[in-house]
Amino acid sequence: MVWALLVVIGLLLVVDTGRHVTAVLTDGHDLQATVIAILEETLLLFIVAELLHTVAIAVEHRGALDPLPFLVVAMVAAIRSVLILTAEAETAFYWNPQGIELLILIVLILALALTAVVWRYATRLEAGQPATALTPPAQDSA
Repeated sequence: MVWALLVVIGLLLVVDTGRHVTAVLTDGHDLQATVIAILEETLLLFIVAELLHTVAIAVEHRGALDPLPFLVVAMVAAIRSVLILTAEAETAFYWNPQGIELLILIVLILALALTAVVWRYATRLEAGQPATALTPPAQDSA
C-alpha cells in the first residue's frame, strides 16, 4: 500500500516538476532563480525515488525494514536543504535566520551520519562479525 502511494506521489511530482521547470524557463526569470528552482525540484524527485526504492526492497524482503536507507534519504533531504539555502543566500547572506538554519542542518546531517555508522557497527556486533571498515554487512544466502 505504501509503495503504491509513493508511486502516485512520484508520478505527480514528475508531472509537477516538468510543469514548474517549463514555467520557470519560459517566464524569463534570472539565471539564479531558474537554477534554484530546477535544483529544488530535481532533488525532491531524487528523495522520493530513494524512498520508493527503499520501500521496494522492504517489500521484496517480506517487510524486513533496515533503517539505514531511510537515514540516507534523510541525509539527502538535509543536504538538499543546505544546497537550496546556500544557493539562495549567494547574493546576500544574513546570519540570522539563514546562518542559524544552516547550523541546524549541519548538526542534523552529522547526527544522521553518526547514527548510520553506529547502526552499522551495532548490526555487525549482533551478527558476530568484526566491526571494521565501512563495508556492508554480509547477507545470509538462505
